[in-house]
Amino acid sequence: MAQAIMLRQYGDPAALRAEPVELAALGPGELRLRQTAIGVNFHDIYVRSGAYKTLALPGIPGLEAVGTVEAVGQAARGFSVGDRVAYIDSSYGAYADERNIRSDLCVRLPEPIEDRVAGTMFLKGLTAAVLLHRVRQVRAGDTILVHAAAGGVGRLLVQWASRIGARVIGTTGSREKAAAARAHGCDEVILYGEEDVAERVLDLTRGAGVDIVYDAVGRDTFDGSLKSLGLLGHLVNYGQASGPVAPFDISRLAMKGLTISRPAYAHHVRTPETLHAIAAMFFGAIETGILKAERGIAYPLTDAALAHRALEDRAEGPFVLIA
Repeated sequence: MAQAIMLRQYGDPAALRAEPVELAALGPGELRLRQTAIGVNFHDIYVRSGAYKTLALPGIPGLEAVGTVEAVGQAARGFSVGDRVAYIDSSYGAYADERNIRSDLCVRLPEPIEDRVAGTMFLKGLTAAVLLHRVRQVRAGDTILVHAAAGGVGRLLVQWASRIGARVIGTTGSREKAAAARAHGCDEVILYGEEDVAERVLDLTRGAGVDIVYDAVGRDTFDGSLKSLGLLGHLVNYGQASGPVAPFDISRLAMKGLTISRPAYAHHVRTPETLHAIAAMFFGAIETGILKAERGIAYPLTDAALAHRALEDRAEGPFVLIA
């Protein structure tokens, strides 16, 4: 029997409850993992609250985790008992101390990278790699705007883009977070509660606007993001923390030849080959110091509800569950 966090009805964090679950027999192409570190993401909150009805109830939430291989199913090639692996599974099920997982979703961890670091950063790091190198290649000399620049993905975008040689403008909601964003590599930081973001961006760029906006906020920032773009600029909308973007007149893009994308991580890792390539890019960025290794604030798996409350309260994170 495994211990898992079961969601039986949508609701507040109290809806997350630990229960024993029986594991199915290991299927072809599967690995059995004893999990050690489980990522906690805003996506998990949307699933728990019912904002995303993408988990069939009752079900076990959680997208990502790290663990040690305990058994290898038939045709699960490339892995051995004892391997440390990380995975992202859009079918959920990560909030458990043991589970079966498709081997094609897994990558082996390089020896220098701790389980807790990978459990904290894997999804965020691969997301940053996709956004910076696949969705719209950031180049030296680009000027970019990163909303929520002190947040989980935001601070990775800031660190990575600044090392590439881009000029990075960030937005945050407090002076404390602004200081953190600068420490991660922002050249300028805008306090969105005190300044009009688009006006400030145009002032900082002498009216030229930015080449790319990375926006995970959604509804509240969308118009300002469009106004912040320069000629042939690109808006990457990769989240909706404030709610979904309302329908808009696409002809608004024509004035400056703008483009918009709404990328999903899974579309960029459709094969094990692409998954391993992007993971190697992320691991390399940690090992070479481009990205700072983050050991998230740890909660026991059975305290998943407390981790969700902390994340919703915008407490200083990131967070990870320890099984």
